[in-house]
Amino acid sequence: MQKNSSLSFDTGFFGHPKGLLYLFFAELWERFSFYGMRALLTLYMVNVVFEALSTRDFAAAAVYASYGSLVYASTVVGGKISDTYLGFRKSIFLGGVLMALGHFVLAIQNDIAFFLALGFIVVGNGFFKPNISTFVGSLYKDKDPRKDSGFTIFYMGINIGGWVAPLLCGYLGSTYGWHYGFGLAGFGMLTGLIFFWSGMRAGVFGDRGLPPLKNRLEEKIIGVSRNTWIHILAFLTAPLIAIMLSSYEAIGNGNSFFGDQNIVNIIFKVVGIFIIGYLFYVLYSVTAAERKKLIVAICITIFMTLFWGFHELSGSVITLFASRNVNLTIMDAAQTNSLNSMFIIILALPISYMWTYLNKYKINPRTPYKFGFGLLIAGISFFVLSMSGGAADENGMVPFSYLLMLYFLISIGELFMSPVGLSKITDLSPKRIVAFMMGVWFLSSAYAFQLVGFIGKQLAIESDSSNIGGLESLGTYIGGFDLISKYAIGAGLLVILTAPLLKKLMGDVH
Repeated sequence: MQKNSSLSFDTGFFGHPKGLLYLFFAELWERFSFYGMRALLTLYMVNVVFEALSTRDFAAAAVYASYGSLVYASTVVGGKISDTYLGFRKSIFLGGVLMALGHFVLAIQNDIAFFLALGFIVVGNGFFKPNISTFVGSLYKDKDPRKDSGFTIFYMGINIGGWVAPLLCGYLGSTYGWHYGFGLAGFGMLTGLIFFWSGMRAGVFGDRGLPPLKNRLEEKIIGVSRNTWIHILAFLTAPLIAIMLSSYEAIGNGNSFFGDQNIVNIIFKVVGIFIIGYLFYVLYSVTAAERKKLIVAICITIFMTLFWGFHELSGSVITLFASRNVNLTIMDAAQTNSLNSMFIIILALPISYMWTYLNKYKINPRTPYKFGFGLLIAGISFFVLSMSGGAADENGMVPFSYLLMLYFLISIGELFMSPVGLSKITDLSPKRIVAFMMGVWFLSSAYAFQLVGFIGKQLAIESDSSNIGGLESLGTYIGGFDLISKYAIGAGLLVILTAPLLKKLMGDVH
């Protein structure tokens, strides 16, 4: 147990602990590297890594989905190792080093280097992402009124990084070459590491973020300390993940239980079965009052998985659509990935004020309604994009305004759902299993990428020509967006219709 310090009373950064300044910039630059790379990833796979394949879109969709699933699943493992052994500081620094290494390896034009780079980023993200957010919370004592605004400042850093990175990395990638864009992402991660390291050197974190039990970390196993083993195994896990990601070709004949799945798909399917089985066991073993709230927690996790599955198409199918079928004048296809973060920055405060205003008049919707409206708005955003086909020119190119409207609407949907979801999981879950439910919540993003992969494969354009676009791809994308809109709107309406029941099951939780 770490000692309490006077850190909570530090007001060196606009009334907040000075450590927030260093974590803000560390996260901003880490997200810069992550989203800068993501903006280029699908385009790079389609145009370079799988260029020789007629099934390049299918292969890119499989790798993108597997990579995204592993990125989010790794946070569960990295968070557990941090809680048990490393502590926040060591975990964040190790994760940052691995991610920076991955981005720089990605700047090497070689297929083996490509998959190895993704492996390093997956493992690094697992150590970095869950721990830096938790570290922010540790800067404040319980019930510190500054905590919520501190997280608001911190999450603004995430969105600034997500907004600027695709613009800069996309520009370098299209103007000078892919690997300049990837290289800039690597320098972004390195900058974030330098900020974090300088914060540790300056002592702004007090005694926060240290290993929970230093003696356990220094224990010898086969003559080597546990600390060293963790670092060695972290580096060795990257090549293993690279092998898994490179198995993008389907396994099975489509008639078996696993169907046409790759290794990562199969792993997530098996893990999913165990999670569902354990959830049924938990529902059976808890009290009736706990069961009601837990059912709602499971439902909102499913709703969030569905929303992220549609939302994360922005880095794959929607980017390819922008590249092939959108008249882009002020930005290229990779740079369109900045639009979501831009709208989040613009809309976050107005929507927050809207909830405050509605709450004042006691008409602030309960969580199930917000989730239903969020899915409904996501469906409308894809319906708008599907309507763009009617405005296409003779070359199958649609106006940029339709893509802009999609990102505007889906960003509103995100702000309806994402900010409240995490806190409601902690409120609705029995205390003795809240850590497990938080793990399930984080894994929901991993399973969302399985949905992304499924949709990406359905909308894959097969062609022996690397110059895909125009009328050849327009029909496939427009039909796909129309179908997605129907599923999302249908899901949103279903959630709204069942909201009264879910509200009743929630009891005193708003």
